[in-house]
Amino acid sequence: MAGRSDGATHLDRTDRRGFYRRAAIANGSIAYEVPHRRRAVHVAPSIAVARSGGVRQRLASARHDLSLEPRQAYAGSRIERAAFCRGDDAALAAMTADDRARYYVIVGELAVLKKRGEEFDPLFSPAEAAAFGAACDTVFLGLMDEAPRFGSGLVAEAAAPLKARDDLKLTDLRTIAVQAIVAAEHVPPLAEAKSVLGWHARHRFCPNCGVMTTPTQGGWRRDCPSCKAEHFPRTDPVVIMLAIAGERCVLGRSPRFPQTMWSCLAGFAEPGESIEEAVRREVQEEVGLACARVRYFASQPWPFPSSLMIGCHAEALTDKIVIDRSEIEEARWFDRDELKLMLTRKHPHGLTTPPPMAIAHHIIRAFVEKGGDVLA
Repeated sequence: MAGRSDGATHLDRTDRRGFYRRAAIANGSIAYEVPHRRRAVHVAPSIAVARSGGVRQRLASARHDLSLEPRQAYAGSRIERAAFCRGDDAALAAMTADDRARYYVIVGELAVLKKRGEEFDPLFSPAEAAAFGAACDTVFLGLMDEAPRFGSGLVAEAAAPLKARDDLKLTDLRTIAVQAIVAAEHVPPLAEAKSVLGWHARHRFCPNCGVMTTPTQGGWRRDCPSCKAEHFPRTDPVVIMLAIAGERCVLGRSPRFPQTMWSCLAGFAEPGESIEEAVRREVQEEVGLACARVRYFASQPWPFPSSLMIGCHAEALTDKIVIDRSEIEEARWFDRDELKLMLTRKHPHGLTTPPPMAIAHHIIRAFVEKGGDVLA
């Protein structure tokens, strides 16, 4: 990766068209050919990849400063997934034995981290990962800077002894993202590992005939030995939207939210539904508003357990809110000035929006900064 004098760089993935092509295995070593077309992009130091405690402090200070643009969590992965070699058992075996191979270790909802003074490292060598006990499942995540990366899932019973160790920390991915306790480059592959390993844990048996399935393709497929069905990891699409009218928008509150937090409306897209149709239906169901124009904003992987958040802005045609209490506990209109106070944590009544790690924060912020132009 090309660098700059200040070290603040990342990869523009729009120019990453290559994938893992070939592994040359000789004398116990492996060489990878990864034809990336890479373009280095400068990032302001305050939002650069968090490689030190100092950078993490600047990340924290950026969270409530609208002059900066903190990144949302779980997206922007630097992993080259190298799907081409998932079915190549020889290449997978060689990568497992590679000295550069590292594992992200997951126990249920928790990631295992190594303590390094005030720092935390989520990467473990094959020997370190094996010392935790036999993995329930392993998934080949891909290559990072041509080094193999794997996800390893442990049984739930492994959590207790690992939590008792002074050299380890077990924590959930929300905490990792909100508190920026690991380098930002690790958050997307941790989400990838958790999602796929969670799918394995929940889909061990064939839904067609009930027989135990067998993992294959580097952990990206499960095959039924009886009916020969092939099963793949699922991702559930969720629309998350901001309904706007002029200088106002609607935010809602879920009973599970912190007491002062308000956020975008959201809901699962249903079979046979477009993104636009799902946005209009969810807004109608939750707050009784009719919407017309819908504009896509951005998306975010959400590993709880494995969703894709599809962010949108929607044009509200009506303004009378009728709340479906089975969906949300409260909803109301907010103007852009009040939203800015919420984003910057300066609201007189302490009202807040979701933190920058969530796509909802960015959807709301775009409206504060651009107004009705988000629908253009």
